[in-house]
Amino acid sequence: MTSTSAESTASAESPTRSRTRRAILTAAATVLARNRSATLAEIAEAAAVGRTTVHRYFADRDELIKATVADSITAIGDSILDARLEEGPAREAMHRLITAMVDTYEHMMFLWGEPAMLELIDPADNPDIADRSVRELIARGQAEGVFDPDVSVDWIQQTLWALTYTGGEAGAKGELPRHGVAATVIRTFERGLYRGN
Repeated sequence: MTSTSAESTASAESPTRSRTRRAILTAAATVLARNRSATLAEIAEAAAVGRTTVHRYFADRDELIKATVADSITAIGDSILDARLEEGPAREAMHRLITAMVDTYEHMMFLWGEPAMLELIDPADNPDIADRSVRELIARGQAEGVFDPDVSVDWIQQTLWALTYTGGEAGAKGELPRHGVAATVIRTFERGLYRGN
C-alpha cells in the first residue's frame, strides 16, 4: 500500500474510530457510575463492542478510567457552555443550565459519586470557563433580584450541584421519570433559592 493510500485509509477510518472511542467512554461513565467494580467486559457490552476492541483503544482499566474522567469533565463543561448562560434573563438561563446538567447526569455521577475520581482530574483537563460562567450567572441573578442575595454564590452553586445530582440519581433509579428530572430540579431550586413568588 502506498503512503497516500495508507493516509486515505486512516482518514476514512478516523470517524469510525472516533465514534467507537466515544461509545466506549460514554458506556464507561454510565456503567461505572452505577457499579464501581464493573469489568471491562461489562463496559464493552454496554458500548456494543467486544472486549478486545476496548483493549485496542485503552491498554487497561486504569487507562480507561483516566480517559473517562477527562471525557466527563469535557462533556459537562461543553453542556454548560452550550446552555448560553450569558443570554437572556437569569431565570431562563438557569433553566437551561439545569436541563443541560441533568442531560450529563451519568458523567456527574461518575465523577462526583466517588472521591477517588476527583483525584484523577488533571488541571489541564479542567478549564474553569464553564465554572466561571455558572458563577457569573448566579451573581447576575442575585443582581437582578432573582436569586437570594443573602447567601453566597458558592452556597447557591453547591446547592445547585447537589439538587442536580440527586435528581439525576432519582431518575436513574426510576424514582422519577427521566423526562421529568429537570422540571423537578428546577421547581425545587426555585422554591428554595428564588426570591419572591
